Amino acid sequence: MIRLSTADPGFEAGFAALLAQARETTARVDAAVAAIIAEVRARGDAALVEYTARFDRWRPADAAALRVTEEEIEAALRGVPAGLRAALDLAARRIEAFHRAQMPRDLEMRDEAGLCLGLRWTPLDAVGLYVPGGKAAYPSSVLMNAIPARVAGVSRLAMCVPAPDGALNPLVLAAARRAGVSEIWRLGGAQAVAAMAWGTESLAPVDRIVGPGNVYVAEAKRQVFGRVGIDSIAGPSEVVILADAANDPRHVALDLLAQAEHDEAAQSILVADDAAFADAVVAAVEAELATLPRAAIAAESWRRHGAVILVRDWAEAAPLVDRLAPEHLQLMLAEPRAALAGIRHAGAAFLGRFCPEALGDYVAGPNHVLPTGRTARFASGLSVFDFLKRTTWIEADQAGLAAIGPAAVALAEAEGLDAHARSVAVRLAGRGA
Repeated sequence: MIRLSTADPGFEAGFAALLAQARETTARVDAAVAAIIAEVRARGDAALVEYTARFDRWRPADAAALRVTEEEIEAALRGVPAGLRAALDLAARRIEAFHRAQMPRDLEMRDEAGLCLGLRWTPLDAVGLYVPGGKAAYPSSVLMNAIPARVAGVSRLAMCVPAPDGALNPLVLAAARRAGVSEIWRLGGAQAVAAMAWGTESLAPVDRIVGPGNVYVAEAKRQVFGRVGIDSIAGPSEVVILADAANDPRHVALDLLAQAEHDEAAQSILVADDAAFADAVVAAVEAELATLPRAAIAAESWRRHGAVILVRDWAEAAPLVDRLAPEHLQLMLAEPRAALAGIRHAGAAFLGRFCPEALGDYVAGPNHVLPTGRTARFASGLSVFDFLKRTTWIEADQAGLAAIGPAAVALAEAEGLDAHARSVAVRLAGRGA
């Protein structure tokens, strides 16, 4: 665990090293992924069956067996306790309400030249949802990926989730049903991404693929981009917490560990203005690690990638946060909104002492699919906009053409595109009407 202080002469070098720390895997899997994609493209369903047998330890009788049936979904729903179903429904209602409020309006305007200009929003036809199924099951990710797509008006939602030994988590299936997923496939890894991008005899292709996965899934999304759209190449989770000494050290420690328990490569950073308080948080982290079920993962993350940064005053913190551009930012300060006003780069912010990031992971409403690896400098979290596209339109009459057409002719001629120029000029001259 790294400790830095802005009062130390070597702070800038230490902070730069923290920024440069590589947490993503350095394993080269591009060739292996390319081979899987090529096999799926060439052999379709047969390749999916073989890869499922190889990687998920069960052999479906045929590709039809990869699709989860309505009877299986109903059986799974019956096995979910009523309390969990209620929690899932609360989360779904809040996520839907927030994303419905995001929906944009079409635009139409008439300008001073008399042209009518417009922009309309239309949903994608089909979206593929990848849901991880490795170290943990994530029904919350199903809701966060599927609900914005459905709110946007996407008609077909195809979900792929790995099923080790053929088994699926009932709560994942319940979340898919609640979110309006059209079809569910027991399919994981690069082969799932390839199938969604290119299609097979059984699984029709989609227009965009969203959702996180392991290094093979991330590389597959990279390779199919262009054939389909993708949300992002997700990296390990991260949080930066600004906390003053008025906080309970245990609360802060648990918030740090809530990120650390995701993955050994996750990163949790505390920024504090009081050394004794920071020490108390570090001690609380060690105490909580002794009792966490995922202590081995969380401890590895904290000791390899965790950091404590001491600042002399909170004015020093905002520029550091902007350079970190974290996925999650918690502002556990007396005036969190004032602090947020001075920060430009964060995937999502959580304000106040009673707003842990975990609230946003499940039930607050805004999306928990967020930019990682400092990409919050230029990227945003998942929203309805990821499932919509814009089409602009222009309507011009003869008077409008006369008002702006000569400038178009001049620019086209300057670029040496004579047909462009003539297509406008011929109308200005009154021919070809």
